Amino acid sequence: MALRYLLPGQMNFMARNGFDVLMISADGKELPEVIKQEQCRHIIVPMTRKITPFRDLQCLFQLVKIFRKEKPDIVHTHTPKAGLLGMMAAKLCGVKVRIHTVAGLPLMVEKGAKYQLLKFIEKLTYASASQVWPNSNSLKEFILGKKLCNPAKLNIIGKGSTNGININRFNKEILDEKVIDAVKEQIRYSSQYKYLLCIGRLVKDKGIIELVHVFSQLQKSDPSLKLLLVGGYEPSLDPLPASTLQQIESNEAIIHIPWTDNVAYYMYLAGYFVFPSHREGFPNVLLQAGAMGLPVICSHITGNIDIVTNNETGLVFDQGNEQQMLKLLQYAITHPQHMQSMAAKLQQMIREDYRQENIWQNILAAYKTLVN
Repeated sequence: MALRYLLPGQMNFMARNGFDVLMISADGKELPEVIKQEQCRHIIVPMTRKITPFRDLQCLFQLVKIFRKEKPDIVHTHTPKAGLLGMMAAKLCGVKVRIHTVAGLPLMVEKGAKYQLLKFIEKLTYASASQVWPNSNSLKEFILGKKLCNPAKLNIIGKGSTNGININRFNKEILDEKVIDAVKEQIRYSSQYKYLLCIGRLVKDKGIIELVHVFSQLQKSDPSLKLLLVGGYEPSLDPLPASTLQQIESNEAIIHIPWTDNVAYYMYLAGYFVFPSHREGFPNVLLQAGAMGLPVICSHITGNIDIVTNNETGLVFDQGNEQQMLKLLQYAITHPQHMQSMAAKLQQMIREDYRQENIWQNILAAYKTLVN
């Protein structure tokens, strides 16, 4: 999933610009499409997203074996588990350039023993890396504030982001009319309704509990509202409580769409993008919504605040604060012209600063400098 949704096109770009790229990830249904799109070699290492010490040790040995055979000039990791195992294996094998991109920190929403464990894992990952690339300035400041990493290792590519935004894909002008019609039919679209859209995993960390609760209050004063939730549940990792699941399933105004490649089409049909997440690094979905000219209402967390400035390019509420979220959504719905004005500013900023090709060129330049 990370190769498919976090990094699409980046591996192929590096392969076209002089690097022999080997992709490593766990298996998944996205794998055939990833290999076809990127045109790069791939090796399966069955890493998990959970804390699985025995499996992790097996994967570490497998990575060491791969690195000793391949002798890479650079090992570049993404996601917490791949970062920990990949950086440790690369250091054990004497790889000189070891880069870990930080795109979010699970420890931000944890407490107690689990927080301490995750903090230790992050520190171990960064100690094993030669370069640590937070994908936003606010994430860099968080890492520095928690003293997780030697400041000399920290570097941000461009103005942030892991992979930039494909302006050609997230563009209202190039959408397929047939797909628009199919999506309209799927959600029973009507211009009489106003659609709030939230895209991401349907888990507690994404603020779904608060969003569903706030939406139920909004409905009382405006029955023309609909809430589109686009994303899959994760019952084994971060399950929603039964009461929230019951609200989603029983409320006819809440439309749940499992994960889809037609994200741009839901953004095209929606009136507002709501993103109440509790933790992010530099969320691609905000770049996508902004590129589509969709007004944004989001939480005040790392990553979000690097993209959206309150009352300039969108509206920002304190993370987890339902009353603030409610008031800002009420304002957004009743002041569409102001929201569109801010959306236009956000769209211009994203098109200027976060084009995918520019991010790739910056990464390529960093690779060449580090190798030389």
